[in-house]
Amino acid sequence: MTTLGYALFATRWLQAPLYFGLVAAQGVYVYKFFNELWKLIEHVLSGSADETHVMLAVLKLVDVVMIANLLIMVIVGGYETFVSRIGLQGHRDQPEWLSHVNSNVLKVKLATAIVGISSVHLLQMFVDVHHTPRHDLLWGTVIHMAFIVSALILAYMSGPMTAHEHGGPRPDHAAELGPAHPRTAGTADVAGTAQTAGATGAPAGPVAWDAPTGGTAAGGAKAGAALRPFPRQAGAGRYAVGAEERIAAAGFPARKELETFDTGHLRAPDPLVLDRLGRLDFVARGENVVFLGGPGTGKTHLAVALGVRACEAGQRVLFATAQEWGARLRRAKAAGRLDEELAALDACPLLVVDELGYVPFDGESANLFFQLVAHRYERASLLVTTDRPFGRWAEVFGDGGVASATADRLAHHAEVVALEGESYRTRGLEAAAVAGWPGPGV
Repeated sequence: MTTLGYALFATRWLQAPLYFGLVAAQGVYVYKFFNELWKLIEHVLSGSADETHVMLAVLKLVDVVMIANLLIMVIVGGYETFVSRIGLQGHRDQPEWLSHVNSNVLKVKLATAIVGISSVHLLQMFVDVHHTPRHDLLWGTVIHMAFIVSALILAYMSGPMTAHEHGGPRPDHAAELGPAHPRTAGTADVAGTAQTAGATGAPAGPVAWDAPTGGTAAGGAKAGAALRPFPRQAGAGRYAVGAEERIAAAGFPARKELETFDTGHLRAPDPLVLDRLGRLDFVARGENVVFLGGPGTGKTHLAVALGVRACEAGQRVLFATAQEWGARLRRAKAAGRLDEELAALDACPLLVVDELGYVPFDGESANLFFQLVAHRYERASLLVTTDRPFGRWAEVFGDGGVASATADRLAHHAEVVALEGESYRTRGLEAAAVAGWPGPGV
């Protein structure tokens, strides 16, 4: 059955020639556009084109362009959705709609494009109304209204379908997870200390707070650094009920927002990348995010902010450091309930693993963390912050094979975001040194 399943899945590549055929059709429309444009120029230069003729010719050109736009959406969006990922994440020319395209969104966009094309055709009829039979006008209007009604129905259905794909809001989710223990600047309890299937929290452990804005996000930014607003997930207000309970149960070390993240100290990534991640489409697709960067670049701030966004959007989230996750899984294994623990974590569409690499795993924790990643592979999302590139994960796991297998599954459906810049924390020390302070310990 596995072989049959892989064979059936591979048949999606049969669609690839169809999309290349549409590329050829795009070329035909390019030829048609310039042919119509040349005819218009000839008529204008010869003086035989009146205002109505020019308007009709321009509408034909608009019609060709709109059909070409429709082809682009079908070619690029359809290939990305049904055949293979194009992988343009972070590219400065990436279309906004491509970053979160799926079959449902694509259908709505195609329907609205068809309504636009139909509108142009109907306008052409009314512009040339004296030469258009009333029968054509009647049926043109009826067909156009049918397109509008179809688009409205698709748009209306997309809301419930998207909510179903995301698992739907359940206000009692946070109550099922149980309360989170408070954290202080030097200690951390396990994420959520959730009583999920009887699991208990991890003992306190050290936490390095990696937030570029510190305890007061906006107040810590240096003068002149831009705090860029990141738009919230559309429709997130529908899940406001229970959001605070989900945030409390997630076990975040502090509450952070994308809106307060200071991008002024970073050379990378492009803010548009963070904007796209803030839409949470990776959670809907069960994909992963890896924030890679040195201390003080804002990895934990972004991880917490995205987790808060997910809670506000109706999703359950659990946050813990890599060492805390290892301790939690070790306790579950010792109690003979590792499988039940992994299954219970499936109720959370997003798990946040902070500080991977700061402290090496012991052998058992490394194997258990691999099982967590493998269990969630292509099923649910992991958000990992680390200061080590994948090539150095053997230093963390103590075993090159386990490290390679973990990185392979984690990165297969993941967006790896490199945070490049100086530590937010040490910028204050540099400013003090310039002012004449010799530094600590002197």
